[in-house]
Amino acid sequence: MKNKDTSDEQDLFSSMTKGIKPFKQDKRHFRAEQKDKKVIEEKTQQLHADSYFSDTYQPHLPSEGAMRWSRDDIDSFELKRLRRGDYQPDLLLDLHGMRQSEAKLELAALIQACVKQQSHCCCVMHGHGTGVLKQNIPMWLAQHPHVKAFHKAPKEWGGDAALLVLIDIGDQPYRR
Repeated sequence: MKNKDTSDEQDLFSSMTKGIKPFKQDKRHFRAEQKDKKVIEEKTQQLHADSYFSDTYQPHLPSEGAMRWSRDDIDSFELKRLRRGDYQPDLLLDLHGMRQSEAKLELAALIQACVKQQSHCCCVMHGHGTGVLKQNIPMWLAQHPHVKAFHKAPKEWGGDAALLVLIDIGDQPYRR
């Protein structure tokens, strides 16, 4: 009797579901979308530029003579070595034709690259132009915690249109 009831139920079920198509299994899994490495790097650079560089901060910079600055804990001899060109820059950054916002991002990326590659010295070429970058770059550099000192570059590295920057990369010994 069970077999007859089971077959009647199956017949009833198949007559009721006649013409119905089964659902396709949705194989979509909802995970966080993979972020593009370039987008992550740009956001990191933007964060560094926004957190380190303020347009309202005015460090004590010389009004006469060559543009120069050093942290209080840096020996004055280091600034003299920068002026003489004893340090050879490993990385060069050319900011010609950039806007202030672009220059800030590039400057933050340069300092970050110097720390990452353990490069003690870099050169920032701001050019002559209208003088906006020439005026703002020293103010931005003086605010960054990894910048030990900077000085107007010698002629072979750009002269008045560039700055040599000494970077604090930690406890690593200087390599020549």
